[in-house]
Amino acid sequence: MRDPFAMLLDYEQRSLAHVAGVPEQFDAPGLWRGVGYRIGDYRLASAFNEVVEILPLPPITPVPGAQSWMLGVGNVRGNLLPIVDLKQFLEGERTVLHETQRVLIVRQPDGDVAVTIDELFGQRSFQEGQQVDPAAFARGRYAHFVERAYRLADHTWGVFSLARLARTPEFRQAAA
Repeated sequence: MRDPFAMLLDYEQRSLAHVAGVPEQFDAPGLWRGVGYRIGDYRLASAFNEVVEILPLPPITPVPGAQSWMLGVGNVRGNLLPIVDLKQFLEGERTVLHETQRVLIVRQPDGDVAVTIDELFGQRSFQEGQQVDPAAFARGRYAHFVERAYRLADHTWGVFSLARLARTPEFRQAAA
């Protein structure tokens, strides 16, 4: 049996000697990649650099006097984050919360915010040749945030700008 201190020292030395590899880069012309998810009937994808993290829905503490789409605040590793029902913000219809619910953590100028999604699909890649007219895809409030759209198999996916959402005055003003 080895000495626990010697094992820890060995782990530390191997860890310090390890050089992390550069993330795999895809520089293929016309390729767009992002995080795929669903809100209501819309299949959406957002750029990787707009999504800080994807987490299960944390316990929520309601905030009195907030907009109906502002679910409240949640504690994520000691940081209080506003949690927004994105479907209600965009469609006016409340998301049915469930125990496998996920939230996307989005960076905004005054701190991160968590937005609910109905379903997570993971990484999605689209080719330039799959691009379709976003106006035919995005209706209502979605049209303001969908920059482009792609057709993949039997589904159309909209590229949803979380950065534009975070800069929208109405989204930033959650007080009722």
